[in-house]
Amino acid sequence: MNERAKIDISNSVAINQGSSLDLATIEQFTPYMLSVLRIVVALLFLQHGLEKLIGFPAHGPAMTPLLWVQAGLETFGGLLLLFGAFTRPVAFILSGNMAIAYFMAHFPKSFFPAVNGGDLAVLFSFVFLFIFFAGAGPWSIDKMLRKRGSPPGREVSPRPRHLLGTQGR
Repeated sequence: MNERAKIDISNSVAINQGSSLDLATIEQFTPYMLSVLRIVVALLFLQHGLEKLIGFPAHGPAMTPLLWVQAGLETFGGLLLLFGAFTRPVAFILSGNMAIAYFMAHFPKSFFPAVNGGDLAVLFSFVFLFIFFAGAGPWSIDKMLRKRGSPPGREVSPRPRHLLGTQGR
């Protein structure tokens, strides 16, 4: 018999020879990893705004009126995402902003993002779009405000009931 790790994709993930981690155990961390993703992406995005506004962590480009607007969106949008405040509308705006930035600044140079230097803009755009649909995660101001507004002992579901299936009922 083969000694390699065995993967049962129906309900577990193989970790080592003979041991496996139940998929339900992994899935319980999904909301928290969404928060981690949001925080890390926000910190990375914030750097781009800060370098334009204050020259930190590196000196930014020569500023034009359009870059001042971009710096504001990157800095304040990054801060809002970092703390998980107004996450969905901010993520939607930033996703569109990065798509526009890609087509204005990168696409004219080449069709391919790896060639035109726009791969980060594409990545930011799609991660922000994902965050728009997925929400902020549990470590966010949005989550705290949603808990505060719900009746005691009952948390407001982030998804409509018809999308929850039997788990949410």
